[in-house]
Amino acid sequence: MDLKSEKEPDVAQALGIDHSSGRRKGRKRLLVGLVVLLVIVSGAGLWIRGDRTEKVQYKTQEAVKGNLTVIVTATGTLQPTNKVEVGSELSGIIKTVEVDHNSRVKTGQVLARLDSSKLEAQVQQSRAALESAEGKLLQAQATLKESRDKLERYKKVLELSRNQVPSQAEFQASEAVSERARADEVSARASVSQARATLKAQETDLSKTVIRSPINGIVLTRSIEPGQTVAAALQAPVLFTLAEDLTQMELIVDVDEADVGQVREGQGAVFRVDAYPDRTFEALIRQTRYGSKTVSGVVTYETVLKVSNKDLSLRPGMTATADITVKKVENAVLIPQAALRFTPPVQEKEEQPSRGLVGSLLPRPPRPSAKRKQEENSAGKQQTVWILKDRQPSALSISIGSTDGTMTEVTAGEIKPGMRLVLDQVTENQ
Repeated sequence: MDLKSEKEPDVAQALGIDHSSGRRKGRKRLLVGLVVLLVIVSGAGLWIRGDRTEKVQYKTQEAVKGNLTVIVTATGTLQPTNKVEVGSELSGIIKTVEVDHNSRVKTGQVLARLDSSKLEAQVQQSRAALESAEGKLLQAQATLKESRDKLERYKKVLELSRNQVPSQAEFQASEAVSERARADEVSARASVSQARATLKAQETDLSKTVIRSPINGIVLTRSIEPGQTVAAALQAPVLFTLAEDLTQMELIVDVDEADVGQVREGQGAVFRVDAYPDRTFEALIRQTRYGSKTVSGVVTYETVLKVSNKDLSLRPGMTATADITVKKVENAVLIPQAALRFTPPVQEKEEQPSRGLVGSLLPRPPRPSAKRKQEENSAGKQQTVWILKDRQPSALSISIGSTDGTMTEVTAGEIKPGMRLVLDQVTENQ
């Protein structure tokens, strides 16, 4: 046994075997095994990816021949054709209110009355002042007549006495008295005119304590109650709002600046209101106003539409959405709007460089999608659409006209009714 144990170290030394170097070799074998495993996994992934194929399909739709109606959509509110706000020029306390909401009124009908006690007293005072002025006028007229008669007598006596009697001083004094009497008469007459004007103003104010309707119509709003104080300091307060005729109304809509060039007077329209979701109403454009309105950076132009409301189903203030017919095209070749937005993806012809072992294991970043290209001529009507030839997209150049947002008119090109146009590409993995 001792001899065997002594020979083993000699054999190990003779063969150059070291136990520490054996451990390093074990680590190398482990590393090689991991590399081989990674190669196997990557190969399997590449085999699976290569075995999977992509099947490309295209969604298409036929071109048709038909009629096209171009509309412009706008929203607005319904208003009476003639709306009048009735106020009060006087301040005072409301004595009575003789109409209510929805009351039908006629021209001159009493709507409300103000307390007129103070104004009635002022009218009586002005009437008395007028009577006093008229009395003073009569007195001045009598004095004037008396002075003139005296002057005429002096003239006759002077003529008969051959300028001896009366004296020159007495004759001149008589003339001065006559002139003063005439001036007093003129002043009294002016006082009468002033008193008469004051009385008329007071009577006018008294008549304004009775508020009357200026038109035939219906009461939309009533803003006062009996006993309420009306203060007409800087402007007349609005007491009633009247609509002249609700059987004829106006729809005022805001048309976008991009569409206002197509809107013309006399064009027809239909509109809907929330109160009658299943009903449409007809209207006719009466006016497109030049004044613009900007809200949140959006420029719009007010357009007035004439509306018939014989059954009184429509009411002022209702919000309406109107579809204005700006153009009609008949017997035109029409294609779907989606066909103008389709462009096949760009095919990569150059081979991609090898990404290596690690690159093949990592996911490939998504390829950027091809941007849609639109070829336009100087008028902005030249477009490119795609049809299928041998199951592959083929481009066609066309010219387009009007559109309603869904279908577009073809004005020039090789498109014929029945030709199928590519709308989209659908890829299926197998």
